[in-house]
Amino acid sequence: MREVPAMSSLFDAMRAASRHDQTPPWDVRADRLRRLRRLVQANHDAIAAAISADFTNRPHQETALLEVFPSVAGIDDALRHGKRWMRVRRASTGLWFKPGRSRLMPQPLGVVGIVVPWNYPLYLTIGPLTGALAAGNRAMVKLSEYTPRFSALFAQLVQAAFAPDEVAVINGDAEVAAAFSTLPFDHLLFTGSTNVGHHVMRAAAANLTPVTLELGGKSPAIIGPHADFERAVERILVGKLLNAGQTCIAPDYVLVQADQRDRFAEAARRCASRLYPDIARNPDYTSIISPRHFDRLVSMIAAATAAGAHAVPLTDATPDAAARRLPPVLLTDVPDNVMAMQEEIFGPVLPVVTYRSIEDAIGFVNARPRPLALYVFDKSGDVVDRVMRQTVAGGVTVNDTLFHIAQDDLPFGGVGPSGMGVYHGKAGFETFSKLKPIFHQAGLNGAGLLKPPYGKRFESMLKLLLR
Repeated sequence: MREVPAMSSLFDAMRAASRHDQTPPWDVRADRLRRLRRLVQANHDAIAAAISADFTNRPHQETALLEVFPSVAGIDDALRHGKRWMRVRRASTGLWFKPGRSRLMPQPLGVVGIVVPWNYPLYLTIGPLTGALAAGNRAMVKLSEYTPRFSALFAQLVQAAFAPDEVAVINGDAEVAAAFSTLPFDHLLFTGSTNVGHHVMRAAAANLTPVTLELGGKSPAIIGPHADFERAVERILVGKLLNAGQTCIAPDYVLVQADQRDRFAEAARRCASRLYPDIARNPDYTSIISPRHFDRLVSMIAAATAAGAHAVPLTDATPDAAARRLPPVLLTDVPDNVMAMQEEIFGPVLPVVTYRSIEDAIGFVNARPRPLALYVFDKSGDVVDRVMRQTVAGGVTVNDTLFHIAQDDLPFGGVGPSGMGVYHGKAGFETFSKLKPIFHQAGLNGAGLLKPPYGKRFESMLKLLLR
């Protein structure tokens, strides 16, 4: 725990710097964003290699597609629009208070804390960091102990690119992470499991630190009655098997019509073979991050089958504990009380649930905690609109999976147990800003009529206001 006192001192220095330079101009913010962009662009090969080593194997192409590309795109979006976002905004003024005028002034909060998970360590660092820097804040980042090579590399890169009172990286175990959450940040963003999110929120509450929690949950994919079935299966499998299912918005279970279940299983097996031929040795298939996570997934499958579910392997490969490779598996006839239907799976295991009508599918989703993501496949606009109106989710992609997270103009965040608060693009800028409300009183105004002593003139004015 030697890092904790140093962490506190680092925070104190960063906070003092933020109070001294309360509202940095756009050129300072843009310079920080450009340095962050160069850090990613110039080192993406080394970053991909470090992440792959942390996973034992993750293809560089996936890191480039899922982490480097959206990180750079998000920074570019902030560089294009950030100067406009930080302008003072006009706000309407009540009729009785004119000719006074109202404004909203975006100001940095100060020091932002960012807690990063292991599954997408680059993107889930750069995404919130971009919003924090565009809004004019300083930031401290706690990286995951499950990605030690990436965490060490990223700390070195940040140290070379930023002053310690601009951006700082903290590395360490869960004890360090717990201490990090107790610092009196001006805002704390945590990405991770719902269980840990409870602890983070309790720690932040001691300082009344506002939090953004990006959690998880069981994100459903609904294949509607008019869907392009084969395409739906492929897009669900792609979204599920990228990063071997270790994605917070991966489809966590599929809802299919009762008479389409076997068809789904057959199509999924064909699709998995096309995506990952010879999966046991395929370099495109990612390993599970740690032995503990691998064992949890194997136990999840075993518990489901022991309770009466059927495991349907999508390939002929078998689990490889040494390489932490878990071939994709469907689960059918899954009892609702088993772990696979109660907890976020976070791996290449996909329960298949049947329904008789689209209303039944909607009811199934609504009977469970609100998900971080929802996917619906159907050619009928009426069916899609019905699902949209009657369900609540953190975000939605229609006729595909995952892509809503890559839209910089769409806020990203959960709802209920899947999280609170949003970021990305302008939404991230505003999350990490205080939109200060300002009322300017006019030289000639009627405020003098509304003061004691309360006589007849006051009563007449009050009648006008309340009519």
